[in-house]
Amino acid sequence: MISRNPCIANIKAGYLFPEIARRRREFTASHPETSRPECRIISLGVGNTTEPILPHIDAGLVDGARQLATPEGYSGYQDEGLPALREKISEVFYRKGFGPDEIFISDGAKCDIGRLQLLFGSKIPVAVQDPSYPVYVDGSVLIGAAGAWEGTGYRGISYLPCNAENGYFPDLSALPRDGICYFCSPNNPTGATADREQLDALVKAAGEKGALIIFDAAYMGYIRDPALPKSIFEIAGARECAIEVNSFSKPAGFTGVRLGWTVVPKELKYSGGESVNADWARVSGTIFNGASNIAQAGALAALDGEGVREMRELCDFYLGNAALIRGALEKRGIPCVGGDNSPYIWARFPGRDSWDVFNQILEKCYVVTTPGSGFGPAGESFIRFSSFGHRADVEEACERLSRL
Repeated sequence: MISRNPCIANIKAGYLFPEIARRRREFTASHPETSRPECRIISLGVGNTTEPILPHIDAGLVDGARQLATPEGYSGYQDEGLPALREKISEVFYRKGFGPDEIFISDGAKCDIGRLQLLFGSKIPVAVQDPSYPVYVDGSVLIGAAGAWEGTGYRGISYLPCNAENGYFPDLSALPRDGICYFCSPNNPTGATADREQLDALVKAAGEKGALIIFDAAYMGYIRDPALPKSIFEIAGARECAIEVNSFSKPAGFTGVRLGWTVVPKELKYSGGESVNADWARVSGTIFNGASNIAQAGALAALDGEGVREMRELCDFYLGNAALIRGALEKRGIPCVGGDNSPYIWARFPGRDSWDVFNQILEKCYVVTTPGSGFGPAGESFIRFSSFGHRADVEEACERLSRL
């Protein structure tokens, strides 16, 4: 028989979100009172959107499906994405700053992150914000760019701590030379949003160290402070050292529809002068046949005037939830960040094991959260609260949090 891929063997057992689901099932099975309305489990954990897709964007999806049933409207493979959508993304998000051949449509930011790992291979150093979204690290392990789990982290990953003491922005002197650095703003899980001065420092550090930034901007739609950059490409020099990954999941409710994009500037080159853009086009075209044309029709609707208004309305709804959650926690004296320009609230429980806090909140409040340690070593003693939920559920959960 064939041998097991050692990279898969290196992955730590129990990916964060399946582990949360397992604990929730076990708790429900052992607590029959959860069948009663007043004790039903409410989730403020996994960041899956809950509200219906709004009417104008939904009509775009419906029309896209209907068009496929007509000879003149049918379309097949669109490897890099519909040209009209690529142009519209450039117009709406980047002030027409990129050509359509620099924007690649995908089935979601998470999927593109995995393909980027394949693009850069197993020999490149990897740095991540700590804490960070698990796929940055786990994807690096799967491709062989990182080794086995060693107690608090994976061998070969440079963890850049982001904590209250440094304002949730890392020490950039630890950035590895000639490597890649995953950076997410607004951040998942902390909810912290980097300001212009911080992103300028990040771009300068990457340039000095020959590093490449993979900038995850999936939550840009939640930024309400006009002084905060929404894209890494608002920063001078970023075109020579950054790739931006983004998604329609959180601003348009496309978590189940699946649609995202990645911007790879033509100015971005390898050390030998070769084009990263050309290589990304080759990798994408080789292992990916393009996102759903129906989803792309919905995205075109999301990017016209009415669609942009609906996306902002949806993000405002979740930000309203976030304000309720943060207010409930701060009323209990629990220090928090996030929830203002982000749908996540990062709550601190000093000296506590985050899984113990997770269990306490589940047992006392019948509320599911996300333990911070699942996002990296610096996440210990923190809990992530997600604002993705129905308003009535969030209000009920906030009432229950008074039991802490």
